[in-house]
Amino acid sequence: MQTFVETALLREQIRALRREGRRIAFVPTMGNLHDGHLTLVRKAREHADIVVVSIFVNPMQFEKADDLTNYPRTLENDLAKLNSEGVDLVFTPTPEVMYPQGLERQTFVEVPGLSQMLEGALRPGHFRGVATVVTKLFNMVQPDVACFGEKDYQQLALLRQMTLDMAMDIDIIGVPTVREMDGLAMSSRNGYLTVDERQRAPVLARTMRWVSSQMRGGRTDYSEIIVDANDQLRAAGLQPDESYIRDAVTLQAVSEETQQAVILMSAQLGKARLIDNQVVELTQPAAPVAETTES
Repeated sequence: MQTFVETALLREQIRALRREGRRIAFVPTMGNLHDGHLTLVRKAREHADIVVVSIFVNPMQFEKADDLTNYPRTLENDLAKLNSEGVDLVFTPTPEVMYPQGLERQTFVEVPGLSQMLEGALRPGHFRGVATVVTKLFNMVQPDVACFGEKDYQQLALLRQMTLDMAMDIDIIGVPTVREMDGLAMSSRNGYLTVDERQRAPVLARTMRWVSSQMRGGRTDYSEIIVDANDQLRAAGLQPDESYIRDAVTLQAVSEETQQAVILMSAQLGKARLIDNQVVELTQPAAPVAETTES
């Protein structure tokens, strides 16, 4: 496994691999790797000869300086995990490599609509930061394929749209969410949970599955379902953040044309903000969906 900090050396190696006819898959990460990330690596290996992983905690997508400062950085352990998975190249740029002119003078990429709605409305500028750093990484790595987790559902939709709009010749592959044995979606932020909070955290996934069962059972009073779901979260000690039922393709409000809906839920538990989602097949015409409910 080769590790690179500088863009020029990474590009030189990738050019050499391309001259050999190698197909390249890319997995962008912010480090603090868990089995969810390694599942992305394994999926990437299925689609290419060479797997490239980046580790970069992107300051452009953090709203609060404290969140950026406190984000767990475990580079040595991450590299050991990637090496055990047979990763070929790892790119670990510094902020100075990624943003040599500083964030204030950095050209940015923004996907209209998807950047400002739902999670984007709650976290202004977050998706601008995601789209910008992924575009830069795509330009640096020049992959044929890139793998992203479905846990960050809106992010995946945004990156697919960005890749299409910018005519990038890259296949975006969504990889199903990897869960703990009790159903909790794996996330680097789960490390913020105390022992007691960790025991309560799976309530989010259970509540989401309850919402799904109500929808599959034919209920279309989505606003009432969401109210009930948020009550369940509060009863377990979680603070509902935002809950939506949206068209799974457009992320717009569910309409009579919607064939698949997606449940998008988030909740605060101690210092951790938990997010999850689930796609539901609709078997009958849908009713208009409620917007975000009050926390």
